[in-house]
Amino acid sequence: MNEELDRLFARVHAIEEEIEQRLNTHRAQFNYQLSKGKAVFQAEVKLIHQRLRTSIPRYLREAELRHILVAPVIYAMVIPFMLLDLSMTVYQWICFSAWGISRVSRRDYIVIDRHRLPYLNAIEKLNCLYCGYANGLLAYAREIVGRTEQYWCPIRHATQIRGPHSRYKNFVDYGDAEGYRARLEELRAKLR
Repeated sequence: MNEELDRLFARVHAIEEEIEQRLNTHRAQFNYQLSKGKAVFQAEVKLIHQRLRTSIPRYLREAELRHILVAPVIYAMVIPFMLLDLSMTVYQWICFSAWGISRVSRRDYIVIDRHRLPYLNAIEKLNCLYCGYANGLLAYAREIVGRTEQYWCPIRHATQIRGPHSRYKNFVDYGDAEGYRARLEELRAKLR
């Protein structure tokens, strides 16, 4: 990869790190500490949160009809998500073992914690469980497929793509036949 692109990717990474640091500073105002990977609020903050919780009857009364009507469609997606979860896990156990690729840790991607927020009622907590699982699962699947792509076809597309996975930036340029042949084993080795 050329040095100018390497510098640009390094700048993007530095900006992402700075954003995370600023978010951490911003989070401090909400009075929680992380203990063993879980957010713990101060007692007085919990009480304030509990007072701000909307009761389920009120929540349903104030809900728009269209939101209630599409809920079964949304929650029906749990079945294909669970099948995707199982199939991606089995896929990487079989294929990554055969190729010598290190496996993706599911817990690094599927984070379920928002249901612990005291200001959410049971329906909102269920919604947060669903979204945390679904979005984490898709990120988990994307990393598995990204590693597969890096192993088998680490070549950038001819046209720009939206939201490429994190490994894509290290791929060989489209049309760079010599670079592909020269770097394929190097890119595979980085997966071990």
